[in-house]
Amino acid sequence: MTLDVTVPDRPALAPAVDTTEYDDVDVSGDEYRREELAEALEAGAWADAFTEWADDTGLDEATWDIVTDLDLVAEFDFFWDSFAGRVGYHAPGLPENWREREIHPDIQSWETVSSINAGLTELGQVVCDVLADDYLDWEADEVDAGDLPDF
Repeated sequence: MTLDVTVPDRPALAPAVDTTEYDDVDVSGDEYRREELAEALEAGAWADAFTEWADDTGLDEATWDIVTDLDLVAEFDFFWDSFAGRVGYHAPGLPENWREREIHPDIQSWETVSSINAGLTELGQVVCDVLADDYLDWEADEVDAGDLPDF
């Protein structure tokens, strides 16, 4: 299914956020390189990734309207995981107590909640892949395996 919507503004990456604040992220290291990632997102990575994701997502326009009404895109975070040598991400999601909190009047089922959470997770991964494949060349910054001592 293709989601035919305008590419939303990219999320602003907050340099002060420590990834240990996220329950869904396990990062070793503290050099997140968010400024460089934000520049790459602005240079086209966000639009490219969103377009790629929208071409294949299971979300429809009505469900996307919920995402935009709740401004969930702004809650994405992308960061460099220096230990793993990869771009990591935190995808926003709807809380498990969405019904009690009356998050949004158009959310009527767990199926909707699940599809939003899964769709945003998929978007986060596509953004990481596009950044790594097309926009970042940080391999020169990494330790060459030949430089490691023999054990």
